[in-house]
Amino acid sequence: MLCFHYRNSYQKIKRRTGINCYNFLKKQPEIDIFPNKILTFINLYRMKEDPREYDHEIQDLVTQFEKLRQGQPHKFLEEEAFEKIIDYFDEKDNLPAALEAAEAGMELFPYSASLMVKKADLLIATRKYSEALSLLEQAEIYDSTDIDIYILKTDVFLALDEHEKAVVLLEKALQEFDGEERINLLFELSDVYDDYEEFDKVFDCLAHILESDPANEEALYKICFWTDFTGRSEESIRLHQQIINEQPYNELAWFNLGAAFQGLKLYEKSVDAYKYALAINEKFDYAYRNMADAYIKLRKYKDAIEALEKVIELARPEDVIYEAIGYCYDKLKKYAQARFYYKKASHLSTDDSKLYYKIACTYINEMSLGKAVQYLESALRIHKMQPEYNLAMGECLLELGKVKEAIMYFSNVVKARPKGVGGWEALIRCLYSSDFLDDAMEQTAAAMSMAGDKPIFIFYKSAILFAQGKSKEALLLLQDAMEKSPKMLKKFIELNPTILQNQQVVDIIAFYKKKRSF
Repeated sequence: MLCFHYRNSYQKIKRRTGINCYNFLKKQPEIDIFPNKILTFINLYRMKEDPREYDHEIQDLVTQFEKLRQGQPHKFLEEEAFEKIIDYFDEKDNLPAALEAAEAGMELFPYSASLMVKKADLLIATRKYSEALSLLEQAEIYDSTDIDIYILKTDVFLALDEHEKAVVLLEKALQEFDGEERINLLFELSDVYDDYEEFDKVFDCLAHILESDPANEEALYKICFWTDFTGRSEESIRLHQQIINEQPYNELAWFNLGAAFQGLKLYEKSVDAYKYALAINEKFDYAYRNMADAYIKLRKYKDAIEALEKVIELARPEDVIYEAIGYCYDKLKKYAQARFYYKKASHLSTDDSKLYYKIACTYINEMSLGKAVQYLESALRIHKMQPEYNLAMGECLLELGKVKEAIMYFSNVVKARPKGVGGWEALIRCLYSSDFLDDAMEQTAAAMSMAGDKPIFIFYKSAILFAQGKSKEALLLLQDAMEKSPKMLKKFIELNPTILQNQQVVDIIAFYKKKRSF
């Protein structure tokens, strides 16, 4: 299941730019979420209205500031002008110049809380936490209503690893602010709880935001992830049903409702919720993704394929989507089509050995063992000791009559998983079928030592003793094996079907069948 999750730094960017960065990011999903890149995009966004006017204004302010620095005649710079100059240098990653501008501004406007806040922000960036905190305390005296003071204080406390102080500060500030500012503080508090791994409290903060502002997209995106992470699906269902009652066309609320149902394995209900989200926004590719996942859980593979094909129409090609379509065709036993999509996935993810293995399995299911071996070789070049790959390779080679090579691959399996039954079983069966009876007996003893006295090994040891002509010991072991797990008899017979010509063996089998019927 896919959930949206955007982490941290949004309030800081909004604080520095005055733009709701989250909405901008949502329109630009392909960009990396790093502040410097975001600020670059935001500058372009700002300039859309009139880039020439923006560029001319800031260049003129910077020129006047340079004259001020050099003691030359210059135009008088207002408090707001210094704020813009500080932002300009900050966005250029020229922190020394930004600090100099802040200090020059504070000389002219010594009681400006906003300039104090900007300088404190820069001091935090240069790790001068004590100076920043002192300046923020001073700014609070002049303007206790500036929310940035509390957010920056939080940054200082977190940098000093004083988590409790950050929480106390924000909880106190929540009593002083309302509306959008209170929501911003709740986001900040959620990030604090996230940093200190108090994840249930992150969920609580986001829930409080949505109770106040049901249409808050950032909270809707984030709470989807935290619902899944904390397992609080039932609460999420109640919350989003309330939102939908007020806002029936809220596509994110429907999506989150579907994800919450999915978290409780109520897949039919989750599909219904995703369908509502898609009725509102037919290009909502994440709804198609999650709906496909729900259909797969319901084993409705044809429906899952349809949903995944819609994802391909709406979004960039992804290996996981092609692989999922391949998986659905695999389950429908349409191996050629499954292989087609696994190959498309492998072209996008050339180092994913699992995809080569899955392609090989489609050939195995069609008994095209030579081609299966080629793809297993590709998988093993990437992960040489992967047990599943070695086991499949061993089985293919055994079927192709390459016994010694098969033994080598089965040996790799038991080396990788000495306590696993499957590898030992395959190795013993290979040795037995090739008449290496002494080796088979030796490996059976090793299997019982490493993996335990499993009934399958007792059956195999009995079969080996029969093949060696040691009927008395073999019959005793067969009785022991039948006592422990009569269901394993099938594998004993598969090893040597002619064993049923032995009347004593038939009598033991008949005895235990009769015993079970009572």
